[in-house]
Amino acid sequence: MERRTFIGAVTATVGGLLALPGTAVATNRLDRIGLELYSVRNVMRADPERTLAAIRTIGYTDVELLWSFDNFGRTPQQVRAAIDHEGLRAPSAHMAPETMLKDWDRSLETAKLLGHEYLIVPSLTPDTQHSLEAWRVWADRFNVAGAAARRAGIWLAFHNEPDHMKVIEGKIAYDFFVGRLDRSSVRLQLDVGNMVMGGGDPMRYLQRYRDRYGSFHLKDVAADRSHDTELGAGTLDLRRFLAAVPAIQAKPCYVEQEGAMDELASAGLNFEYLHALSF
Repeated sequence: MERRTFIGAVTATVGGLLALPGTAVATNRLDRIGLELYSVRNVMRADPERTLAAIRTIGYTDVELLWSFDNFGRTPQQVRAAIDHEGLRAPSAHMAPETMLKDWDRSLETAKLLGHEYLIVPSLTPDTQHSLEAWRVWADRFNVAGAAARRAGIWLAFHNEPDHMKVIEGKIAYDFFVGRLDRSSVRLQLDVGNMVMGGGDPMRYLQRYRDRYGSFHLKDVAADRSHDTELGAGTLDLRRFLAAVPAIQAKPCYVEQEGAMDELASAGLNFEYLHALSF
């Protein structure tokens, strides 16, 4: 079955993302579509410049960088030159949490050099796997670093992984952590696929933290919730989700497929699906 036929035939979906009857005709499309470079990490390691050119040729306008990968062996100046050469922009980057603990002011200067609006932490240290106290310590660190980032014109943000929905000491770790963050200094990035794989409902979290999500990872999920897949080949109703995001055109949206066999081919399929998607 063709992918677009499949998505039109889906009658049930994970996590409450079922299209509602009687909704208005969809008229919106994303003005800009980004790619999280973790999706193409292997080809980026082999040839960053050629890969960025391929990303732009596919049609992507934005990329999310990976400071944790040392930007694939390139200096910040080289990275900025490469993305400018391709006519791309990099509204954000993922970084290790320890980045905010050392030379944070310098990191904020680098973020401005690269054109970032956000610096985003995707995961925390191993001690958070079993200790709410560790989550509390990191929340306090985020609040301090986030305040400094705001003074520099940057947002610090936190991205959800599947294991963040783990219950520790009777509390969902993600909820506990977000509840301690200063909303005036720290924002959130919602990965819809990770939320589902962790057992959460992206629509419910979008409603709960509606104004705190500043950017999104768009990721489809297989029916058994064990892995991601190409957009439209899984179980999520991304049309309904995007329609529910307030001021969606002002918020960076990135495709991220972590387990693609052919990274650039899947990036192409994902772009085609999202580019054609109206909501």
